[in-house]
Order: sequence, then structure tokens, then C-alpha cells
Amino acid sequence: MQHQYRDSFLLIVTALIWGFGFVAQALGMEHVSPFTFTWARSLIGGLFLLALMPFFDRLRARGAEVNNKSTSASPWKNRTLWVGGIACGTVLFISESLQQFGIVHTTVAKASFLTSLYIILVPIAGLFFGRRTPAVVWAAALLAVVGLYYLCMKPGGLTLTLGDSLVIACAVSFTAHIFVIDRFAPFVDCIRMSCIQFFTGSVLGSVLMMIFEPPTLEALVAALPAILFAGVMSNGIAYTLQIVAQKGVPPALASLIMSLESVFGVLGGWLIMGQTMSGREAFGCALMFAAIVLAQIPLATVKRLLRRKAVKN
Repeated sequence: MQHQYRDSFLLIVTALIWGFGFVAQALGMEHVSPFTFTWARSLIGGLFLLALMPFFDRLRARGAEVNNKSTSASPWKNRTLWVGGIACGTVLFISESLQQFGIVHTTVAKASFLTSLYIILVPIAGLFFGRRTPAVVWAAALLAVVGLYYLCMKPGGLTLTLGDSLVIACAVSFTAHIFVIDRFAPFVDCIRMSCIQFFTGSVLGSVLMMIFEPPTLEALVAALPAILFAGVMSNGIAYTLQIVAQKGVPPALASLIMSLESVFGVLGGWLIMGQTMSGREAFGCALMFAAIVLAQIPLATVKRLLRRKAVKN
């Protein structure tokens, strides 16, 4: 349970970074096209992790010495690592590209809400993979969807456009990404798998970028601040934290925690950009945080509280 709380905290940090990343993505789209932005952020994310790899290797070697384990084998010589990294990178590239194209044709708030629908898609998909989701997590996920609606959507605003459909497809793709990580992360070096996934995305992005939307140097320079934030923070740090933390958190609970990115996106606009927060949005934030707290309560504790209440009555 202690490891789950620690990994849950890492996923909250992930959601915090992604929340601010929505703004960076929207700003980047003012200068470059979606494939270019996805290629650039993936490349920067991979280079960022590659530069830090010697530091992580020293930490790994020290840990091995403390536990009297051998580190003679090259950590890159692992077939599962490469299969997992390439699979993660392919799915992540599809997810990010769909999201980028969707943001061009819809609002950031609406994209944030629709992307976070993976909190329902993940437990549903888990049924087909034999992953049973506790009733308390189902309840928390439904509560979170209601909170997201109040947070991101205006009354009567749930109409679907082309951009909205692309973001819904992005939510489906992110659901697949969560399960791919769940499949490979327990067996490989998470930092290296994350590095491989970013370089995979950059290769795919470079091909499609040059075919459909070759960028200009002026456009890249103008979008550079947004690209750097997305590449270093959203990709290099946040997606790597996701892979590390998902080792100790079930997919349904992980998706629920990461959906806090919508909350942090609104809070960031309020705190940093001076945007106003309505009572409706504050109510949505409160429901989201309540859902996260509910999902962290062990099922045995819930049953015990219900039994006590039944005895009192």
C-alpha cells in the first residue's frame, strides 16, 4: 500500500505537468502543424532522457551494489525492452497526433474533457483482459466524469465536431497506451523504455511531417518555447513518471489519477494566467478530487465502514 501511495503521488505530478501542457500544445499549434509539433516534442523528450541516462545508470549501479546484484549485462540488450519501447512509442505517437489535430478544431477545455474519458474506457477495456476493477474505483470513475463535465463543459455544450471525434479517438488510443505500459513496465528498465518510445515517435513524426507538412525554420523558432515545454516536461518527465508509477498502480486507478490533468489545466490558468474560475468549475474540481480520494480507499475499509453503519442502524 505504501508503494501504491508513492506511485499515486508520481501520477499526480504527471497530471500536473500535463495540465499545463495543454496550454503549450495550443500555443504551439499557432505556428506549426500537428505532425511537426509531435515530431519535435518526441525528439526533445528522447534527447533529454538520453542525456540523463549516465546519471540514472550510476543510481542503478549503486542500488545493485547495495543489494549485491550484478550489473555486467548491458541494459540495452533486452528484446522485451525494445519491443515494449517501440510498441509504446507507436501508440503514444498516434495518441499525441490525434490530440494535436483535435485541438486545432476544438477548444482546449473540451479536448481536456474528451481526452480524459479514458478513465471510463480503461476499466471497460480491462474486462476484456481479465482485469477486474473494484466497485469503489468504478464509482470514483463515474464521479470523476461528472466532475470533468462541470469543470470543462458549458451547459448544453456537449455537441460533437470533427475535432471532438479526433480527441475521442485519442482517448481510445491513450487507453491502449496505458495497457501497453502495464504489460511491459514490470519487466524492463522504465527510463530506457521511455527513451525508446520517444525516439520511435520522432521517427514516425519526421516521416509524416516531411510528407504532409514540411516546417519552416521561422515557424519552428516561433513555436520553440511550447515545443520545449512539451518535449522536456510533458514527454521527458511526465510520460516517464507514468511508466515508472504504473508498476505499482492498477491501470483503472492510474487512469483516474492522471485525469487530474484537466483540473490542473484550469487551476494553472487561474493561478498563472489570471483567468477566472466559475462556481461550476470549482464544483467540478471538488468532485474530481473527491473521486481520487474515494479511489484510494481500500475496498476492505469501505466494507468495514458499511458494516459499522448497518450495526448502528
